[in-house]
Amino acid sequence: MVIDREKLKDLIKKLNNSKILVVGDLALDEMVYGDTERISREAPVLILQHTHTKFILGGASNAAHNVSEINGGKVSVIGIIGDDYQANDLKNAFKEANIDCSSLITDKTRKTITKTRISGSCSHSITQQIVRIDRQTNAPISKETEEKMLKEIEKLLPLYDAVILSDYHIGTLTDKVIESVVNTAKKYNKKVIVDAQRELNRYKGITSMTPNLPDTQKHVGFYLKNKDDFLKAGRILLEQTNAESILITCGADGMVVIEPDEKYTHIPVFNKSEVFDVTGAGDTVTAVYSLALASGANPVDAAVIGNIAAGIVVKQFGCATTNIDEILNSVPDKIELEV
Repeated sequence: MVIDREKLKDLIKKLNNSKILVVGDLALDEMVYGDTERISREAPVLILQHTHTKFILGGASNAAHNVSEINGGKVSVIGIIGDDYQANDLKNAFKEANIDCSSLITDKTRKTITKTRISGSCSHSITQQIVRIDRQTNAPISKETEEKMLKEIEKLLPLYDAVILSDYHIGTLTDKVIESVVNTAKKYNKKVIVDAQRELNRYKGITSMTPNLPDTQKHVGFYLKNKDDFLKAGRILLEQTNAESILITCGADGMVVIEPDEKYTHIPVFNKSEVFDVTGAGDTVTAVYSLALASGANPVDAAVIGNIAAGIVVKQFGCATTNIDEILNSVPDKIELEV
């Protein structure tokens, strides 16, 4: 099957028409950089002279950042922060990214999810990560915090075209939160797209989900090596979630879209030789795929656009984003899909 290039470009131009709500495990990536000075006398560790610190939106926050770069800031987040200095850093990062974070809920018993990466380099060497420190509370959110989230969901969701449930399994997306999002979305005819790594059957009555290949294989209990395997896995997920489509991301092998009635579409990678860093590419796919679905694209066209966007961000280091102009300029001359 060959995709109509001009039709696809028209769909890409509509990506900024939709408003997206992101609900999930909002996180901050704190990148601390320094120059290697010497080995410490106190312990066999490097001493770094600090040069700079950079804050990057991670976790569910990265999905929101990808949306904001494409639709001009028509995105809000609902999630939990702690009563700590990292909470202010996260708020500031949201504001710089033009993301509405007025519905953040503070829970003094929890930590603001923060991944601190400390990296160093010698004078003429490549900067390398030395250690990572994670701050997070893994237990499910309290009933009190959950009730606050439910109120924010009921208030905000009707104002948006689609909602992304971004689950990094750090306790934000309880069963009640998921149920509230799905039921409210159905009431107001909004789309729900799920990005999760495990327990995929928790998400029932959704529009679509975007699991990667290893997580899909772990969930269904067998390897996906050919079309029949993908169709079998798709049947399981479609039955468990009652979704309209399933998008399975397969890294260097592209993506597969499974729809009801045994409909299978394989989308190849368009720039396999130019991959530099795949960090955050899944968030880009989810964000762009969600925007496209909310703008009226069918699942296959939406996945193709998400694939093109992912091909842009993997050329960059770290959690990168893209925009409509870059996506338009990256549309291949010919897009042929396997069905």
